[in-house]
Amino acid sequence: MNTIKKRPIETASPRRIDFELAAYMTSDDRIALWQIISTVVPIVAISVGIGMLTQSLTATTLVLSAVLFVLLILFLSRSFSLMHDCGHQSLFRSKSANRIAAFLLSLIHGMPHYPWSRGHAFHHKHNGNWDRYRGPSALITSQEFDRKTNSSKRLYEVLRHPLLLFPGGFFYLIIKPRVALLLGFFEFILHSLRACLKDTAAGKLPDLGQIALNHKSSFFYTKGEAIDTAANTVCVALIWWWAGSAIGHWHFWLLYTLVMSTSAALMIAVFFIQHNFPGSYTSHEEDWSYFKGALEGSSFLQMPAVLNWFTADIAYHHIHHLSERIPNYRLSQCHQANIQLLGDVRRLYLSEVSTCFSLILWDRDKLKLTTTTAA
Repeated sequence: MNTIKKRPIETASPRRIDFELAAYMTSDDRIALWQIISTVVPIVAISVGIGMLTQSLTATTLVLSAVLFVLLILFLSRSFSLMHDCGHQSLFRSKSANRIAAFLLSLIHGMPHYPWSRGHAFHHKHNGNWDRYRGPSALITSQEFDRKTNSSKRLYEVLRHPLLLFPGGFFYLIIKPRVALLLGFFEFILHSLRACLKDTAAGKLPDLGQIALNHKSSFFYTKGEAIDTAANTVCVALIWWWAGSAIGHWHFWLLYTLVMSTSAALMIAVFFIQHNFPGSYTSHEEDWSYFKGALEGSSFLQMPAVLNWFTADIAYHHIHHLSERIPNYRLSQCHQANIQLLGDVRRLYLSEVSTCFSLILWDRDKLKLTTTTAA
């Protein structure tokens, strides 16, 4: 791809039209396929290795298992980022290729991709509009916090403690989709029975096809989400059964819970700090700017090159929010081409992570994120 020359800044406050973005929205199927292969193959190999090593616990196998565990978490982070790109239709050129890749990657994470990607699209559409979107932790305003009882305040703080990301992450990935599927199934059965009884009482033959089409689920926005969740659950359950049969079910679930909890916690943490940081853009509905939400409500996370690789350059989150159609393998190039326009982007360092996690309230009057001690 031809390199775009950097353009000088003409104004102190850049506009979206000033950015060179279009040239970096081109997807490359060869790069995308190699990213998938170079991520999935190590995940499978490392998973098999951990399963074999932990069959007998010695000092050597424990050390090797710990090393492989760290590597697996890193590769899972990369896999999730690639799946995330598929949801934005940016990893591959075609929509069908992105859908197929996303579904296959979702089996690794045990989480249905389609419902997640729709919810993630809402985040992109409203980032920085805190009247509409309060982040993955469902934060409240400092004014709402002040009205809570002391016990409710304490519970609110505990539920948003970083350590809760581990059980919360496992629930988010593995348990929540299955609960939604189960409840959605029972809701559909109840709806169908009521509709059949109503038609029968009216002297009509129930039209099961029409009854299914007329059903509006309380747990899924579209039927496509329900189908994707059901397909993912069936495939993942088969993988669980096969892996459990190979190394023992208790052995498998112990390892699986540990790995998936850690992996989910890490990715949720990265997502959280990329938007919840000191000075992050927060706005009311009426004054909200999509452009400011992208540049000033998304950070540029400063990480070593190796971590950027393992997270598929998700650290360039400001560029990603300027245009989600830019694939991960073009983000750093786009950043460099537009670097003179990025003065308002917050560079976030890993040493600031603890500060980010303390910002769990939105001060609606001062339009800033704040801590519970400052409320």
